[in-house]
Amino acid sequence: MRDTHTIRQDEMPDEMGFLLEQYPRDSWDAHPGFHEKTKHWLGAHQMFRRVAKRVRLDTEALLKKDMALEDYADRLSYYGGNLVGNLHGHHGWEDRSYFPELSAADPRFDAGLAVLEQDHTDLDKVLDDFTRTANRLIKLTALDAAQAYDESGQVHETSMTIEAFLKRHLSDEEDLAVPIILHHRLRG
Repeated sequence: MRDTHTIRQDEMPDEMGFLLEQYPRDSWDAHPGFHEKTKHWLGAHQMFRRVAKRVRLDTEALLKKDMALEDYADRLSYYGGNLVGNLHGHHGWEDRSYFPELSAADPRFDAGLAVLEQDHTDLDKVLDDFTRTANRLIKLTALDAAQAYDESGQVHETSMTIEAFLKRHLSDEEDLAVPIILHHRLRG
């Protein structure tokens, strides 16, 4: 039986938007409080978006028979493992270190941070499902190519869920965290 995953549809709490109005996304680069640490954090988010897209596009290439199964399995192992491992590490660091720092700077944002932490928990479930399915496909590549191709449909479905989840979560996270950082001059 396959797990099904629901991506959060609720907007962030309204009170989270007032700092974003003061510090809109298109002004971040020019702000004197926009330091390298924040740029690196945003760069990690861009990397997650790119790798998730790469996994989906590779799976689509396999489904269209534009990529050999063995090549796909190698790429899935590399990019899928990279995506899952780095997301788990990144979110763990945020939950243990980054989010508490933001909360201490401005406790008004705890409601938004609680939403983001729940997103991390929900995304962990999606990543676990992806890992099980991807590993099964990789093993089946050597055992039964037809079954491996069958499994690729589920990998594709889960990779699309990951992409949609990241689109929602990372944008919300950035829109909440960066204005706090700029407003309180954190992470310098």
